[in-house]
Amino acid sequence: MSGRLTERQAKKYVPNVPGLHAICDSNYAGLMRLLPDCDTEDLSYRFSVNDTLQFQIKIIESSRYTSTLEVTQINTLNNQIPNAQMQVRLYHDAKMAEVISSQRISAFKASYAYPNRNMHQKNEKEMVNVFLADWLKFCLLQQRTTVSRV
Repeated sequence: MSGRLTERQAKKYVPNVPGLHAICDSNYAGLMRLLPDCDTEDLSYRFSVNDTLQFQIKIIESSRYTSTLEVTQINTLNNQIPNAQMQVRLYHDAKMAEVISSQRISAFKASYAYPNRNMHQKNEKEMVNVFLADWLKFCLLQQRTTVSRV
């Protein structure tokens, strides 16, 4: 019995690189639909879904081939719930967007051994990029979403 458990633990998670690239491609396209101008630093956009839920995208760094965005979900109903926040790097030449930090966790590895000290999922890098994809779909589908430059 213990031999089987050891065999299962020894199997290393192998990331699905083409799948991750597809997610990053889709995220780039979604961000380009939301942001009319992403090549200028110090711009901030706010998306209002309703009276209590807003999203803000702030361009914190911009160069010829890359831009770095700070994406924040703002819940105005309950101040005790921390706002979700992530940083996203846009690679304009490759037309890809990758989450580079989320909830103060950065430098995601392609895969993690599990269990691990920080309790990252085996595919943590993929999961934060899937979260961004879901968030972008949500914003793009909202009929009441209004975009304002802050």
